[in-house]
Amino acid sequence: MEQHRTRHQQHGPRRGRPSVPPARRASAARPPSAAAPTAAAPVPRQLPGPRLTGLGGGLFCGAVMLLVGLADLLLLDGSLAVYGVLFLPVCALTAVWVRQADLLTAPVVVPIGFAVGLLPVVDGDGGFLGRLLGLVTALATQALWLYAGTLIAGVTALVRRAALGRRAALVRRRAAVRGRAPV
Repeated sequence: MEQHRTRHQQHGPRRGRPSVPPARRASAARPPSAAAPTAAAPVPRQLPGPRLTGLGGGLFCGAVMLLVGLADLLLLDGSLAVYGVLFLPVCALTAVWVRQADLLTAPVVVPIGFAVGLLPVVDGDGGFLGRLLGLVTALATQALWLYAGTLIAGVTALVRRAALGRRAALVRRRAAVRGRAPV
C-alpha cells in the first residue's frame, strides 16, 4: 500500500536562514582585518549553556532540590534555613537555563521543585498523613524562601524576555535600514 505524505514540502529558502552559502556568510560576517585568525591570537569561544524545555526545567529543579534535601538531611539533620538558602541559586539556574520559548514556565516550576525537595527534610510522624502534615507546615513556615526563589526566577525570566525583545527589534531595525539604503 502506498503511503502519502501528510505534509507538503515548502519551496524556497527556509525562514530565518539566509540564502547566502555558508562560506560567503562566514567571510561576510567578519571584518576584513579579522578574515584569517592567526596562531598568536586564538578566537575566544563562549560555551553554550544548557537549554531546557519547560518540563526539563521542572525536572532539573525538582531533582536538584531533592538532592539538596537529601544532602541537608544527611549532613545538617534537616536544616530548613540551609535548604531555603540553597533553593535560591537553583531558581536562578533554572530560569537562566530554560530555553527562550519556555521562559514563562520557570516561575511556575520552581515552587514545585521546592515542595519536592522538602519531602526528605520534613518531620513526619505517623506515616503518610504525618509526612503530608509536616510538608504543609514546612511550606507555610518557609514561605519566605519559596516567594524569594519564585521572584528570582520570575525576574530573571522577564529580564531575559525583554532582552530578546530588544534584540529582535534591533534586528528588524537593521534589516529596515539595509532595505532602504542603496546597495
